[in-house]
Amino acid sequence: MNNNYYITRFAPSPTGALHLGNARTFLISWLRARSRGGSILMRMEDLDHPRVKREKIAQVYDDLKWLGLDWDGEVIVQSERAESYLAEFEKLRLLGKLYKCFCSRSDIQNAQSAPNLGDDLVYSNKCRPQNKTNVVISENSKGAWRFNIGDTSELIYQDNFMGEQKVDLNKSSGDFVICREENAGIMKISYQLACVIDDHYSGITEVIRADDLVNSTFRQIELYKALGYKIPEFLHLPLVVGEDGRRLAKRHGDSRISCLRRNKVSPKKILGWLGWSCGLCQKGVELELKDLLELFNLELIPRGKVVVGSSDLKYLGF
Repeated sequence: MNNNYYITRFAPSPTGALHLGNARTFLISWLRARSRGGSILMRMEDLDHPRVKREKIAQVYDDLKWLGLDWDGEVIVQSERAESYLAEFEKLRLLGKLYKCFCSRSDIQNAQSAPNLGDDLVYSNKCRPQNKTNVVISENSKGAWRFNIGDTSELIYQDNFMGEQKVDLNKSSGDFVICREENAGIMKISYQLACVIDDHYSGITEVIRADDLVNSTFRQIELYKALGYKIPEFLHLPLVVGEDGRRLAKRHGDSRISCLRRNKVSPKKILGWLGWSCGLCQKGVELELKDLLELFNLELIPRGKVVVGSSDLKYLGF
């Protein structure tokens, strides 16, 4: 395959139904890939076992196809790739990049010396090998394996939408978990490691996702380096939010694609609204994917968060 060939991916998680925010990100991913003559792959990120709703998997596929969003090749299902993840975990362990941590979430919260970013707690690196004398291990503790980021200073990468991004991982997250030990010796690989392994395995050249994952990107870049993988490019899009500025959810009204379908809203109407939210067309027009492909220009996409208000849901049939 040509080394310059463009490949991106859809990576839904079946913890809930596909809604307008997901659909917008997937639409932009599809338009970016098809406008470049590249490929878009599908990966089902179903490792978050307690929250995974198996019945949602088929619904996600069906909703995307109903909108006309297709993908190339076979679907990658993360829950079927445990052996691959554990092999790369072992590689990192043998390289001395990992250590076992016995701190509970409450331990980490109580040790906070700086405000955390988003939902991430900043780990104090208490269990690093050089700090082991300070660790008290409970007999019932199940360990978590953390990636040792070392004494990193400011890390920088160039985002294809947001521009230059900077962070000091020791201040924003600290050493981060890549695997947890569960009952019966089960090893639960984290999103961070599974995502990096799968993107490398699939030959992804650009990762497209929402900007709430920017901090994860820095952690993943460190994993790419440690595993000797080529680092892809990254493009983070503003979140779609409700009128209160919070991530789009049921409290804002039902914006699920499946619900819009049940209310007989046409794919053209939804695609037209999504196109408008991307700055590609006027509000109120109905479009097909081929129309949006002709109009697509990354530079036209608004830089701020997209707000789904009551008037938008009313327009779409509520």
